[in-house]
Amino acid sequence: MSNDPRSWQNASPADLSHIFPETRSTDPAAAIRRSSDAFPGWSRLTLEARKEALARCRSNIEKNSAPLAELIARETGKPIREARLELQAVTAKFDLTFSDADSLISEKPVTGGPHPAAVRCHPLGPAAVIAPFNFPIHLGHGATVAYLLAGNTVLFKPSPLASNTAAAYAREMQAALPPGVFEPVQGWGETSRSLCLDPAVRAVCFTGSIPVGRSLAKDLATDTSKVLALELGGKNSLVVCADADLDLAAECAADGMCLTAGQRCNATSRILVEKSIAAPFLKKLLASTARYQPGDPLEDSTLLGPLIGLAAHERYERLSSLDCGEWILPGGILEKNPRGQHGWYVLPAIALIHDPAALDASPLAREETFAPILVVETFGSDAEAIARHESWDFGLTASVFTRSDSRFESFAAALSVGNLYRNLPTTFSPSTLPFGGWGASGNSRPGARGFIRHAVREQAVQWRSAP
Repeated sequence: MSNDPRSWQNASPADLSHIFPETRSTDPAAAIRRSSDAFPGWSRLTLEARKEALARCRSNIEKNSAPLAELIARETGKPIREARLELQAVTAKFDLTFSDADSLISEKPVTGGPHPAAVRCHPLGPAAVIAPFNFPIHLGHGATVAYLLAGNTVLFKPSPLASNTAAAYAREMQAALPPGVFEPVQGWGETSRSLCLDPAVRAVCFTGSIPVGRSLAKDLATDTSKVLALELGGKNSLVVCADADLDLAAECAADGMCLTAGQRCNATSRILVEKSIAAPFLKKLLASTARYQPGDPLEDSTLLGPLIGLAAHERYERLSSLDCGEWILPGGILEKNPRGQHGWYVLPAIALIHDPAALDASPLAREETFAPILVVETFGSDAEAIARHESWDFGLTASVFTRSDSRFESFAAALSVGNLYRNLPTTFSPSTLPFGGWGASGNSRPGARGFIRHAVREQAVQWRSAP
């Protein structure tokens, strides 16, 4: 018996008096049937025909990017300037994926063997995309375009916290595609589980929490041909060496901590700073963080919007009150923004850690923070910094601030992360590069550039002419 609500209404986290229309749960079985019925016809189209259909999707989204961005800001609390950038990334994803398809899944002749041969790529079947609230269109959209272009049909399951945004996105996609090729599926946890476990669904891309991702991997372990891509978040570190540009490092740390109110899988939640420059760096960090003051996300000047809801608010309150260091920026909860709107607003919080062992035993080390909370440790040598970084079982992003090429390369060889940057925020993850986590952060499959490799299965073909 499912405990999922059959219908619900979201309130804007930026203005709790703004209530969205009712969303009703989708029957996942019916959506899967429609997706399965549409798969043969869609998969038989040529790659060029599928490109043409997806180009129409791109046109629809481009024409409606302004209202879609506003909807993201209203429903999730993401500042409008960030929401507009999300829509730019959404439209750019089409051409990037078209290019990937040409290079990665087109038929390739193979020479040098005993017979003429080729490698061909075939679609998998209906694919479930489980999307998060923080990038309600972009993160699920990247997998969606890759699956569709490769000849799969898609069941798009958004976060229920962004159901209205997802419905608007789905309308633009469905208007340009044959029936059943793109199926939005609204619902909560049980709906996601039903989609992912159904035998007719042949691929799953899940973006979400580590516990849910691990449970999903366990449940799908016996279906060995189903392709599972997991992006499970991180505890992303920024390493500041003594030779770093401290102004740049402080700015990037504050940005990585506070963009989307810290609700990014690649948000900066940890800083390792060399002891000799810790004091001046922290002074600059506090000054840079002061830029991030809660405000109405619909205003262009707002840098810090609210958290997504009550559960996130309670997690922030719990984590920011833990006694494992010195809270040099104590944070705090605001009931309303400067315009008087009631919402889930919080202030950035920074803890300076004096006892690494206490930190390692704390939820601040074991849990993805998903809020503007940062812990700062000091180190005396690069070896110590590397050891501290590797002591946590996450591996999504890290950034090293140094002017030394050799020093950066030394860190690069030792840090176990899927995405490593130099003198950039941990949140700087462009779609032109792959994106995937190691360790507890995922199974290296989700991502930006190149995801289409996980949307097909390869077939080796060789032949000999009859005598």
